[in-house]
Amino acid sequence: MSNEKPPVTIDVADLKPFDLGSDQGKAIWHMGSLMVFKATSEETGGQYWLAEQTATSGYASPVHVHTREDELFYVLEGELSIEIDGVMHNLEAGSTLFGPRNLPHSYKVESPTAKWLVLGTPGGYDGWFFDTGKPAERLEIPAFNPDDIPDFGAIIAAVEAYGGKVLGPPRA
Repeated sequence: MSNEKPPVTIDVADLKPFDLGSDQGKAIWHMGSLMVFKATSEETGGQYWLAEQTATSGYASPVHVHTREDELFYVLEGELSIEIDGVMHNLEAGSTLFGPRNLPHSYKVESPTAKWLVLGTPGGYDGWFFDTGKPAERLEIPAFNPDDIPDFGAIIAAVEAYGGKVLGPPRA
C-alpha cells in the first residue's frame, strides 16, 4: 500500500472566480517562513497553486527534486539564490526563474529578508506545505521557537508522499 498522495482534481465546471486582497490568503508558518497562499490546488481544480513566501537571510531549502510539477519563482523583494541542476541563479526583485520538474534544486535567501512568489503546476504539492506547516498567528515571519524544529524523517517521508525526494541538506 502506497502512502503517496494523489493529485488534486475537481471538475473544471465547478471552478469559481476568486479575488484576494494584498493581506488575504491561507497563511501558514512553514519551517521559519511565512507563506500566504493566493491560490490553492483545491481552488484551481488541481491546475496550479500560488504562494507568497517571506523569510530572513539564510533561510534555505534542502536540495530536492519534484517528479510531478514545475515551479516558477518571481522575486518581489530582496535577493534569492536558486541552484537548479548545478547551475546557480542569483535573483533580485523583479527576476523570474522557471524550474522544470525532475531537476535537483535548492534556494536560499541572500538579503536580510526576501519575499517571492512560487507557482507550482500542476497543483497538488501545496498539500505538503499545509501538512508540514501550521496556521500563521500573524502575517509576519515567525520568531524562532525550538519547539517548532521539525522531525526531518517525517518531513522527508511527507515530501516523498507528494512525489518529491530530498537529495541533500541546504547548500552552505
